Amino acid sequence: MKQDKIIFFDTTLRDGEQSPGASMNFQEKLLVAKQLETLGVDVIEAGFPISSPGDFESVKAIAKAVKKSSVAGLARASEKDIKAAWDAVKYAKKPRIHIFLATSDLHIEKKLQKTRAQILEMAVKAVKYGKSLCKDIEFSAEDAGRSDMDFLCKVVEAVINAGASTVNIPDTVGYTMPAEFGAKIAEIKKRVPNINKAIISVHCHNDLGLAVANSLSAIENGARQVECTINGIGERAGNASLEEIAMAIKVRPHYYNVGHNINTKEIYKTSKLVSSLTGVAVQVNKAVVGANAFAHESGIHQDGVLKSRETYEIMNPADVGVPESSLVLGKHSGRHALFNRIKSLGYKLESKALEQIFEKFKVLADKKKVIFDDDIVALIEEDAASEKEIFSLVYQSATSGTATIPTATVRITDNNKKDKVLQEAACGVGPVDATYRAIDKITKMDIKLTDFSLKAVSSGVDALGEVFLKAKHKGMIFSGKGTSTDIVEASAKAYMQAINKAKAFDKKK
Repeated sequence: MKQDKIIFFDTTLRDGEQSPGASMNFQEKLLVAKQLETLGVDVIEAGFPISSPGDFESVKAIAKAVKKSSVAGLARASEKDIKAAWDAVKYAKKPRIHIFLATSDLHIEKKLQKTRAQILEMAVKAVKYGKSLCKDIEFSAEDAGRSDMDFLCKVVEAVINAGASTVNIPDTVGYTMPAEFGAKIAEIKKRVPNINKAIISVHCHNDLGLAVANSLSAIENGARQVECTINGIGERAGNASLEEIAMAIKVRPHYYNVGHNINTKEIYKTSKLVSSLTGVAVQVNKAVVGANAFAHESGIHQDGVLKSRETYEIMNPADVGVPESSLVLGKHSGRHALFNRIKSLGYKLESKALEQIFEKFKVLADKKKVIFDDDIVALIEEDAASEKEIFSLVYQSATSGTATIPTATVRITDNNKKDKVLQEAACGVGPVDATYRAIDKITKMDIKLTDFSLKAVSSGVDALGEVFLKAKHKGMIFSGKGTSTDIVEASAKAYMQAINKAKAFDKKK
């Protein structure tokens, strides 16, 4: 028996962008669209062309740029909307017009102030007009989750007869329960006589945290297209997360018995891109792509993962594009994880010494949320913390502006060379980047910034800014912290602290 494939319809650029504060400019949308194509998305909903001239132009540009995926434009059930959608997507190799109209009595009476008969007529007329322009027409019955089943089936049958090749059953407000929503899809399959002429799609919202569960329930009951977004962004509580649905199917292939075209190894990269461009952060415990999705702090879990990854991980991090699992050392960590990390840092200690380090580690872990590599080195080499710093920041200055190339000058004392003072200047993409480049010229350290965060530690225009960063050197992570009313100076102090820790480690090794 041939395995069905689930069509992934991504609406990050349309519904996802409606998430408050998540709007993207023209170039950013184009960048996301190209990455979605690389990800293997079957249909990219590029926007709502009638909504603004900017949206029209971005949909048009995406339609021209995308070669493999279908490109859809959203339209209300009016000729003006549908014509605008067609004028934008007609440049695509595989264009689609996505027409929507509400079918629940609540929307029909309160929002549209129409009758069921009028809605049915409008739906058929809109689909017929769309079909005269484009061969690929999708019809969405808005608020289908709360629609009367008899009327919903009547509308679905009518729009298929009018030319719709995809019928979307949205849970627009995230109201339905998984078993209930799955039963709705099964009933549509059973009761609509011409349903075999169209693909059943679902678009589930996450108001009750059930968008993914409802989408998967729909798949079990015959839906073959899912509408979703990267990181689950979208209106209110968001949409079903593409990454969660794709990985559920991948992890449980015998349960769902369906395939898809998503290249899961591109998931993490896509997630990071969308988060960066929209400014919508991914919660740390988010499934599949969250910072803690493959992180373990519990001693029992760490011990199990070190012995066999499958004990506490149902997914291989590499399958979603995450380089590796991380064992976060904290107060819940056990001996096995700590000793394994000490060994990976290149230290060979006797069992008695290891036990002593473990006791010190537990004391420190009660004071700090996370223990970094340089903390462990300091525990092993107790005098490391009191050792004189190798490089001292003497002077730092940076300039930047709208018509100026960001430039920085730094002066550093090398305490290993009889307090020799060295000075360098560099340009960068910003004042902090320029400062770091100048510091690198002097210290000549092979060190790479891996994490950077800035926060205010007081209030007012003269508030102190605190920079916390992590940098990688020879496979180890070193942390740095700096505080100043000048954020560039705070950044320089933090970077210098990390460099000094790395240099001290090299010296001891």
